[in-house]
Amino acid sequence: KYNADYDLSAKQGADTLAYIALLEEKLLPALLHTFWIESENYCSVTKPWFASRIAFPLSLYLPGKMSREALNRILLTKGGPPLYSLTEVEAQIYRDAKECLNLLSKRLGTSQFFFGDTPTTLDAFVFGFLAPVYKVCFPRVQLQEHLKQLPNLCRFCDDILTCYFRLTVSGHSSAGQDTADANLQKLTQLVNKESNLIEKV
Repeated sequence: KYNADYDLSAKQGADTLAYIALLEEKLLPALLHTFWIESENYCSVTKPWFASRIAFPLSLYLPGKMSREALNRILLTKGGPPLYSLTEVEAQIYRDAKECLNLLSKRLGTSQFFFGDTPTTLDAFVFGFLAPVYKVCFPRVQLQEHLKQLPNLCRFCDDILTCYFRLTVSGHSSAGQDTADANLQKLTQLVNKESNLIEKV
């Protein structure tokens, strides 16, 4: 009874597995591209975040390695015929991601969670995929813009943040912590300072 899916029927359990597979097939490549391949997002958001949490000198190497691995994964899984160029692959993965978001929005409807009033494994998976796209302030926001056109998915993320992470819709915690933008600025300044020290050496 402590399983989040304890009260689900066999059909709902099968639906959970199907939607998780859909997320990994259709949405994950676009997330990888948004965070790790799109150059503006990578340089101003992803790289500073990760570099600030990795000890020097690995902080200079690992983000780039992870970016290359993300690109290789996308090309390996999505780069076959008839999609021969990176531009064609990018266009396709974002079409797939938007289609996936539309399907999730239709499935959620007006419900609080995907299977009623109680969160399940599927809700955790969907939130894990959507919340970073929804909340991170990207320079390039193609996927984020589409997500914000689906108000029930945005409300879904806001409800979970408020209920389980004690965050308000604006991104503040109940204790009044700094906003995500302020934290990101601090992380960026820290990485820039570290880079300047390296150049001087």
